[in-house]
Formats: sequence, C-alpha cells, structure tokens
Amino acid sequence: MSETVMPLMGKVALVTGGSRGIGAAICKRLASSGANIVLTYNNSTDSANNVVETCKSHGVSALAIQANVGNVETNRKTVEQVVQDYGRVDILVNNAGIFQQIDPLEVTIDDFNNNVNINQRGIFFLTQAAVKQMPKGGRIINIGSIFGESVPYPNLALYSMTKFAIAGLTRAWARDFAPRGITVNCIQPGPIHTEMNPEDGENAKGFIPRSPIERYGRVEEIAEMVAYLVGPNTDNVTGAIINNDGGWNA
Repeated sequence: MSETVMPLMGKVALVTGGSRGIGAAICKRLASSGANIVLTYNNSTDSANNVVETCKSHGVSALAIQANVGNVETNRKTVEQVVQDYGRVDILVNNAGIFQQIDPLEVTIDDFNNNVNINQRGIFFLTQAAVKQMPKGGRIINIGSIFGESVPYPNLALYSMTKFAIAGLTRAWARDFAPRGITVNCIQPGPIHTEMNPEDGENAKGFIPRSPIERYGRVEEIAEMVAYLVGPNTDNVTGAIINNDGGWNA
C-alpha cells in the first residue's frame, strides 16, 4: 500500500494502557495507518491479546507487554524491549492513568503516591527513556484530561493536580525536545464512553447536561485526533493542549 493510504507505514508506536478504552482505540487506529504497535497493559491480558490480533489484521506487527507504568524500572525495561524488537520508538502515546475522586481531607499517603506514580512519575521517566531512542520526526502524545484545565466538581484535587502537571510537561517538553525534531502534544478528553465510564452510568447524569452537544465522546474520536497529530505534515504542531470534550470547557 502507498504511504498515502498507510501514512505511518513502518513506524513503531508505544501506547501505554492499550488494552481497553481509549488506549485500545488508539492502537487500532494507528495500526490501520501502518504503524507497528507495542501496547502495555496492567491486568487485562485477554483484552490486550484481542487488541494485538486486531492490530495484526492490518498487516502490521503488534506486541503486548504487561507492565506497571508507575514503576520507573519497569518502564525502562519496556523501552529496552521495544528497541530490542524494533530498533527504535517513533511514537509514544502516554495514555495509561488512574482516576480517583477523593475528599482531599481523606487522601492518604498511599493514595497520593499511587496517583503521582502512575499519572506523573511513570510518564516522566517512560518519556525520558523513549526519547533517547526516538529519531528525528518522533511524536509524543500525552492523554490528559479536561480536569487538567478546570475543576468543576469537588474532590478532584488529587487527580486534577496530576493532569495539570501533564499539561505543563507537554509545554516544557515541546521546547526541550524541539532540537531533536520531536513534537509533544496533549489531548484532554472530556467524558468518553468506556467500560469504566459508560454513557449510561452513574456519572452521566452530571456529565451530559454540561456538554453543549449533550453526549459522551467516543474513543474513536480521541484516536482520530492522535492519528492526525502523529501523522505527516504536523511538525508545526507542538506544545499544544487540545480539548476533545464536546465543548465542556468552552
């Protein structure tokens, strides 16, 4: 197939949290554009294997690695394995994360450390390791949250702290990595229909009325935005924080 049909042909994409939800949709979408996929997952082995098989159906290579993204050493080993198998990392999508809504007066040290390790520390050091193996033209996408821009509900202090940090890292890394020819952008989803947050679930009563388009977003809509940002002719887009939220923060 031509590069027009498969614009990511031969690229190597590492996607964290790729077994379900937004991460799975990203893996499938990038594979459909020709990228070889390495996804990490925590516990969902069957789901991860299903995503791998779907990716392979596009004629690309795909691999699932079980990894705790909050562990720095594990992240380094993940990058080492990608480089051993593929020689480099062209695309990094920092998608894995956790969401907890906790009264700030009830947050424990374990709560704090767990959120920071997964939503900040892990992303920082995984990116550090990946960039060292990333050629010119590399692409980094951070999946943030609209709660990294505004905090419309109580008990989001811990989560929002980590997502505000991701927006800040995106801007800083865009400058830091520009001399290497690497772009860094952040997508901030609003409510997205997934198994963990279904459009007919408990949160929907509060979320949907806030949206001007009066619906949850779809995982495919996030994946399509990722595909654009990691594709050709996007060298001039870096340091951007882009909401994909149905107008939540308009």
